[in-house]
Amino acid sequence: MMNEEMEQFEQRLSRQPLKGIPAEWRGEILSAAWEGRRVAVPEIGDANMASLPKLRDWLLAILWPHPRAWAGLAVVWILILTVDFSVRDTSQTVAGKSSPPSPQVITELRQQQRLLAELIGSRETHDADRTKPFVPQPRSEQRFEILTT
Repeated sequence: MMNEEMEQFEQRLSRQPLKGIPAEWRGEILSAAWEGRRVAVPEIGDANMASLPKLRDWLLAILWPHPRAWAGLAVVWILILTVDFSVRDTSQTVAGKSSPPSPQVITELRQQQRLLAELIGSRETHDADRTKPFVPQPRSEQRFEILTT
């Protein structure tokens, strides 16, 4: 049913004559287009490219078609960099700057470990803490016999 209505509408539309644009509109449209024309892009090999006004014109010609898009892209990059710098973990730099413990601190820690061992009641050292001396063992010499049947 929708299809039939669309076809009828298209048939009525095709029967109507096309109207031209008024002449005064054409002049207004062309003058507005002429005033809002884009800046011409200078050639890359131009010798005067180093001058600041030429560089400005060249950048405007590149960025002008979509200035809001470029501004949006710049804002997105600024946000990304801001979040990246704010989330960084600075604990590694703090740990790297700390000095090694002094010999007095090390001896104090060992005394505290002994005191804790006395309080707990475990005066003996565990097997895992003891270093086992390396004693070379003789290699076993097995006979290899070939069985034939």
